[in-house]
Amino acid sequence: MSKNLEYVDYTKFSPAPVAGLDEVGRGCLAGPVVAAAVVIRDASVLVGLTDSKLLSEKRRNELSMIILETQVTGIAEASVAEIEELNILQASLLAMSRAADRIEEKLGQKCGHLLIDGTFRIPQRSGAQTCLIKGDLRCLPISAASIIAKVYRDDLMKQLGSEFPQYKFEKHKGYASEVHRSAIQSFGPSPHHRKTFGGVKEYLLQRS
Repeated sequence: MSKNLEYVDYTKFSPAPVAGLDEVGRGCLAGPVVAAAVVIRDASVLVGLTDSKLLSEKRRNELSMIILETQVTGIAEASVAEIEELNILQASLLAMSRAADRIEEKLGQKCGHLLIDGTFRIPQRSGAQTCLIKGDLRCLPISAASIIAKVYRDDLMKQLGSEFPQYKFEKHKGYASEVHRSAIQSFGPSPHHRKTFGGVKEYLLQRS
């Protein structure tokens, strides 16, 4: 954790159960946005957690397996169609609400308090919510959520990469890399591209 960021003790929040939520994929040109929710059951096994983007792929995969095996977790998506209909922010919040639903199904009860990475509350949810800027860097359940969401989405984009090899999704995971932008220009958008996003919609117009 950065020395410039104050650690947030999730155990101080109430009512229980307290869930951390994060999403991944908002800035991508292709693929769904994925959210995860985590209720910590055993913090002792979660050593070295931080923002998933700061970890190596190998370490993310190791930690994701530990989190999924030892904590209460929920992972959910908002589809490309929902992103196009709602806008990316609202689709991200919808995915987080669905992830919280998955947690509640496993717990058999409502989440008492949601700790959300970022600045936006989830409009679909009632009850206590606290937004934490850079929460994935300084709050354990949010860090855990960021890791399992990223590993899940990365695996999904690798699968899409095998179905649509010309876009090389397995390399850039849908983000606007030079390789990705060049592939869109050459081949046009795939069914998994976000048609309302700059970098995609221009090529729809060219091919219409």
